[in-house]
Amino acid sequence: MVTDLLAERFEADRPHLRAVAYRMLGSLSDAEDAVQEAWIRLQRSDVDGVANLTGWLTTVVGRVCLDMLRSRTSRREEQVPDPVIVVDEGADPEQEAVLADSVGLALLVVLDTLAPAERVAFVLHDLFGVPFDEVGRLVGRSTDAAKMLASRARRRVRGETATPDPGRHREIVDAFLAASRDGDFDALVALLDPDVVLRADAGRGGVLVRGAAEVAGRALMFAKFTRADIERVLVNGVAGLLARKDGRPASLLAVTVVDGRIVEIDVLADPERLARLVD
Repeated sequence: MVTDLLAERFEADRPHLRAVAYRMLGSLSDAEDAVQEAWIRLQRSDVDGVANLTGWLTTVVGRVCLDMLRSRTSRREEQVPDPVIVVDEGADPEQEAVLADSVGLALLVVLDTLAPAERVAFVLHDLFGVPFDEVGRLVGRSTDAAKMLASRARRRVRGETATPDPGRHREIVDAFLAASRDGDFDALVALLDPDVVLRADAGRGGVLVRGAAEVAGRALMFAKFTRADIERVLVNGVAGLLARKDGRPASLLAVTVVDGRIVEIDVLADPERLARLVD
C-alpha cells in the first residue's frame, strides 16, 4: 500500500515525469495519462528496496510510453504535436534558448517520425540521462543495440532541427505577420526556405503544403487570422502568434527558423484543441 510519504514523493516527481512523457508522446493529454498509469503501477509495486525512486518512476513512464507509441495507429504527416503555449513577456533570451532546445516544436515533429524504440532511447538517454543498460532492458535490446537506436535518432534530430536565436526568431515572426497583413507576396517568399513545409490542423483533416510560393500564397489566404486580435506567445519556448476572435483562441502559428529562413510553419486551428491548450 502506498504511504502518504510515497505519495508526496510521487507528486514531487510529477513535473519531471510529465516532461519525460511529453517528449516521448508529443501530446499533453497522453503525457498525463502516462503519468497517471505510472502512479497506478507504483501503488501495485513494492518499492521498499528502491534506492532511486525518481529513476524507477522514469523507467516506468518510459515503458508506459513505449507501449502507447507501439499501439498508436499511423499518424498523419500533417498532425501538429501539442505545443506548450505561454504569453511572450520578453523572457531572458538565454532562458528562451534552453526552453527551445529542450522542448522545441521542431524536435517533437522529428521525434514523431522515429520508430518507438528509437524515440524512447533518444529521449531517455540524451534528454534525461538514463543509462544505456537500463534503456536496453526497457526496449528489449542489448546495451549496444540501445546505443545504436539513440545514435540513429540523434543523427536525425541534429540533421533536421537547430537551436534558434530567440531575438532573430521573433523578428522573423513579426516580419511574417506584417507581410501577411500587407499582402506582400514577395516579402513572404523572401522569408521562406524554398522547401518550406506548412502543416495546418483545422480539426477536419489536416493540410500539408510544400514550397515557398505555395506557402506564401496560402499565408495570404489567412485573412481571418491576420484580422484577428494577435497575441505574441512563446510556443515551446520560441516566438509564435496566437489569434483571438471575440476573446477566444482562433489560431496558433508557430514557425521553425534555420539560417534566417522559415523552414516549417505549424498552424493549429482546431477550436476544441486550442481551448484545451490555451488558458
